[in-house]
Amino acid sequence: MNRIYLGALFLCSVLAIQAQEVVWQKDIKSSTQDFLSQITTTIDGQYLITGSTIPSTSSGTAPSKAGGKSQKPNANNKQPSTINQNNGYDFHLIKLNQQGEEVWEKYFSGQNHDFLSATVNTQEGGFLLAGTSFSGKGLDKKEDSKGGSDIWLIRINEFGDELWQKTIGGASDEEARAVIQTTDMGFFVAGNIAFGSLPFDSGQGTQRMRGFGSKDVLVVRLDKNGKELSQLILGGKGLDEVEKMIPTKDGGALLGVYSRSSEVKAGSTKQEAGSGKTINCQPKTTNNYGEGDYWIIKLNKDGKVEWEKNFGGKGDDHLRTLALTSTGYLIGGESRSERSGNKSVGIEEGTDLWLISLDERGEEIWQKSYNFKNRDVLMGMSVIHNPSTNNNQPSTKGILLGGYTQAEGRIESDDETFWMLYLDQNGNEQWRKHVKGESKKKEERLSDIKLNRDGSIVLAGTSAEELGKENWKIVKLGDKQIDQLIEKQDIKIYPNPVSDYAYVEIGVDFKDADIILYDMAGRQLQSMKTKNKVTKMNTQTLIQGAYLITIKTDTNKTANAKIIKK
Repeated sequence: MNRIYLGALFLCSVLAIQAQEVVWQKDIKSSTQDFLSQITTTIDGQYLITGSTIPSTSSGTAPSKAGGKSQKPNANNKQPSTINQNNGYDFHLIKLNQQGEEVWEKYFSGQNHDFLSATVNTQEGGFLLAGTSFSGKGLDKKEDSKGGSDIWLIRINEFGDELWQKTIGGASDEEARAVIQTTDMGFFVAGNIAFGSLPFDSGQGTQRMRGFGSKDVLVVRLDKNGKELSQLILGGKGLDEVEKMIPTKDGGALLGVYSRSSEVKAGSTKQEAGSGKTINCQPKTTNNYGEGDYWIIKLNKDGKVEWEKNFGGKGDDHLRTLALTSTGYLIGGESRSERSGNKSVGIEEGTDLWLISLDERGEEIWQKSYNFKNRDVLMGMSVIHNPSTNNNQPSTKGILLGGYTQAEGRIESDDETFWMLYLDQNGNEQWRKHVKGESKKKEERLSDIKLNRDGSIVLAGTSAEELGKENWKIVKLGDKQIDQLIEKQDIKIYPNPVSDYAYVEIGVDFKDADIILYDMAGRQLQSMKTKNKVTKMNTQTLIQGAYLITIKTDTNKTANAKIIKK
């Protein structure tokens, strides 16, 4: 394929490599164009696949538009084709269990295009969906458009039922790019805002909001019930696009921005944005080194900037992902820059991977470059930790990267094939491997990759014989080499102490197991059978005190763990 897809790579129909095994594969068929944005791993080891789709209406099989209905009607329960009044994109969600079987499917729709771009699983067991909406009030959307495109948030429980929703925006164009939950159970939503010359009504007459550049960064902080607490706009003279956001240990957030802007020599300002709402506006205080830089911004728990850093050479450097380490943060992306600016490593060919390790103050620890030839694109990054020590602080053991190589000029045998790269805690390469494809369709692209706690890998992407007719494809891989890196316990309970629900994780191989709950006098209180690595247990009826959980597997393995009911 000649066109370069950002955040996409070819996903093979059948994946096979030495020491790798396809655990299961799930193909989700569609007759229209589907975009897959993310795979979210739940606390109990299930998977939420999210993206955007144009539901088919030609045969009367459009999904119901009332309240995010759970499935498309079957042939015996057809809906009239006029039910999809806009024929535009909808939020599309599918939850799979640990065996890859569908648990439920949901759609959330407005009367115009609505794109679901980011999802986070909440500590309570549900999800917050963050997308970009061009719709006014109607169908599933309960609030009017604020003008232009808006951020549309929907909070759902673990069954996909809506708890609340919120539309955030103004006369400008806003788009959602990332969402996280913080330690106080609230949320940060990050995206972009483009003001242009649009007016807005502040309640005191029409005024004009001004941005710093052609596209700025927008960060909104909310409490757990969706109440808006603050808004922050950040930007320089040019274009700044949010690529990633992760929660930090102190309850704040780390933002990763692809920046093509220079500093703005002005202090922070406040602008009124209607209904008495105040928006804090803070200019970029660092300059780019080249065409495009990594711009890293650390926010505290109140959504205020603690520090910001620019990293780049004279060429184009595109940030893709962030991760927490035991010493600070890991920044990853692609670079076209030779040694220049504050980039101390060069490039071998085309576009190379560029990783930077930072401490918690944003100071550089090390930086490294890696090459697979042609244009290398980083799709995902997972940090593997050693078990917790006596001070309960796990240390970084290694770093697993996943991505693909896009052909530029000559074609290499491993181009557009998924690869994995494993590094030690200092960024030194330990091994690399390609995931070969025995067969594939013309258009197969990976959108997201997740490393599970048991060492397995889940890949989510789209597959099509031609553009415009993409199906979703999800593949779970087992890899013995990665499995050996994961430190496992025979039994693990979390959270502990527990309130309403406990999750029992079994670290040994088994097909069937019994989970038994005893009080400290040895009386059996609960017993349940499971085939899952992680099983949810109801502890609401327990009184305060200590209890014992025992697992017994079909492989004659027994393990015990104590839990505390608070």
